[in-house]
Amino acid sequence: MNKFDIRKKIINLRRRKNIYNYEIKKKLLKNIKKIFFFKNKIVAGYFPINHEISILEILKYLEKKNKIVFPKIKNKNQMEFYPWDKFDFLTVNYLGIPEPNFNKKKEYPDIMFIPMVAFDQNKNRLGYGGGFYDRYIKKIEKKKRVIKIGCAFSFQKINKLPINYYDKKLDFILTEKEII
Repeated sequence: MNKFDIRKKIINLRRRKNIYNYEIKKKLLKNIKKIFFFKNKIVAGYFPINHEISILEILKYLEKKNKIVFPKIKNKNQMEFYPWDKFDFLTVNYLGIPEPNFNKKKEYPDIMFIPMVAFDQNKNRLGYGGGFYDRYIKKIEKKKRVIKIGCAFSFQKINKLPINYYDKKLDFILTEKEII
């Protein structure tokens, strides 16, 4: 199966399942507390769209001891991260994604929670096809080491993703059932 077909299949499956319930959020938070201890880190989050798994509860928990940053799309399809807290407003960009709408100093995350359409056991990620996260990861890894945590529902796992030179591997994958 090619990337286009995988995207179509998984996005339709997510839409049909429409899973945004309290129990899943609780399981995600429990998994993250069990494995990771973040303190005084810059943590990149995302606002879920298109029936993506929500990590907002995790960010709310991590906000107590860390700085939270959200992505903002800049010119030439580049992405940067800017500080955000629960009292800040987000605006919707041209892709329909909420992002920070203010001129704070950009930050370079230590830890990135990354949304995805599909993943495999080898920690490969399939996004929407724009390459925003892959380009950003390539850029930031020239400056510093960053922990990349993909976030998805367990049903988004497939046997083997077709990958290419530009695709960046993740360090961990977090689902409501496991951490890979």
